[in-house]
Amino acid sequence: METRHVDVAIIGAGSAGLGAYRAARAHTDSVLLIEGGPYGTTCARVGCMPSKLLIAAAEAAHQARHTAPFGINVTGEVQVDGRAVMDRVRRERDRFVGLVIESIDGIPDTDRLRGHARFVAPDTLQVDDHTRVIARRVIIASGSRPKYPGLFEAAGDRLVTSDDLFEWETLPESVAVFGPGVIGLELGQALHRLGVRMRLFGVGGALGPLQDAAVRDYAERTLNESLYVDTDATVEGVDRDGDQVVVTFIERNTGQRLIERFDYLLAATGRRPNTDRLALEHAGLLLDSRGIPRFNHYTMQCRTSDGEPAPVFIAGDADQELPLLHEASDEGRIAGDNAGRFPEVRVGHRRAPLSIVFSDPQMATVGPSYAELETRHGGCDCLATGEVSFENQGRSRVMRANRGLMRLYAEHGSGLFLGAEIFGPRAEHLAHLLAWSLQQRLTVSQMLDMPFYHPVVEEGLRTGLRNLNADLQLGPAILEHCMECGPGD
Repeated sequence: METRHVDVAIIGAGSAGLGAYRAARAHTDSVLLIEGGPYGTTCARVGCMPSKLLIAAAEAAHQARHTAPFGINVTGEVQVDGRAVMDRVRRERDRFVGLVIESIDGIPDTDRLRGHARFVAPDTLQVDDHTRVIARRVIIASGSRPKYPGLFEAAGDRLVTSDDLFEWETLPESVAVFGPGVIGLELGQALHRLGVRMRLFGVGGALGPLQDAAVRDYAERTLNESLYVDTDATVEGVDRDGDQVVVTFIERNTGQRLIERFDYLLAATGRRPNTDRLALEHAGLLLDSRGIPRFNHYTMQCRTSDGEPAPVFIAGDADQELPLLHEASDEGRIAGDNAGRFPEVRVGHRRAPLSIVFSDPQMATVGPSYAELETRHGGCDCLATGEVSFENQGRSRVMRANRGLMRLYAEHGSGLFLGAEIFGPRAEHLAHLLAWSLQQRLTVSQMLDMPFYHPVVEEGLRTGLRNLNADLQLGPAILEHCMECGPGD
């Protein structure tokens, strides 16, 4: 067995791992990138890019079916060629993956090692049966994988996840989707618009990233006008009958007990970190109740079981904090920089929280979660709110995209903008403007001083900010109470 000594060993060559590698190499040439699975990153292979390709096809079909209100008549029925749809998805997906692999091919062979790593000591990794790596510092960037309850295993090989769906050669006739989170909403609605019979089931009432009840309820009502979404479903059983999955459930609204057959069950019930495969019990790290190393949000440095700073860092989906591509890249960069310069550890730049769901209408959240804002500011009445409906917003009506609700939050006393939840048209662009404003710590008044063109969807944002500004105009008693609380308390 070969033994290698390195300054920095990185477990995982995904978005976080690649970012960590580049940052660490700025400080030392002794960096080893270890990967046991396929190269190409989760985003390119099974995440962001192939899902957007499927959504783009679904949007084309949807728009083709809804031209009549504009006075445009398309004769004949819109035909969806499922085989052609999936062929383009796979071809373009492979192109994106290929670009990532090209960048990995540019890494020297001496800096890459194939195999699955696990800890055998705090400073030692065993990679399969061929190499022992002794590292002065370790970065855990091992990614994540889909998870689902045991109930779904009855579906056998008709159970698929987002890791499997993009290998379909054609579209099925029907799919039962479980999990109305980001993945379930995006894929479920896309399949529906491509002509696949679909029902979407959830548990506990959650819908995407939305936590503000007003926005979430509006979104649920709107989505159910065109597809079946039950965010708190009563599912009595999942069984297999021949080549189909049988789902027994209580239908929302009617209360009827239904038994329906589907070609596939798509489990979009979240992802779990691959840290359980690393033998962390040998790493000497302090773990939380989920078995994930405790770490500093700003340095990505883990702690030992004694609570002391460890020469181990974590980044990306492995830490389960913010499983988003841009966050994984940032975390990888911070972890790599600190591992490379260790023992000098610096606070890294963290961006304003931003999340987007490419449903239609789109969903987006900016800033801390609504629950966190409520806890931090709502209990003392320091949280100001403003909202706007897109139903009568000019540009939205012009495009026949006039469905949606946006809620904006600010702090009484300081007037600082705190965040937003959006369900509406062009939310991906509105959310970026708001995230930039949040990161610059702008007040609502300063945001209203910015230019707004006419007619654009952003005029709806201006209306919402005006309503938020009105809520900030309070009497002396409430203002005094908020000042006693203090900004950010």
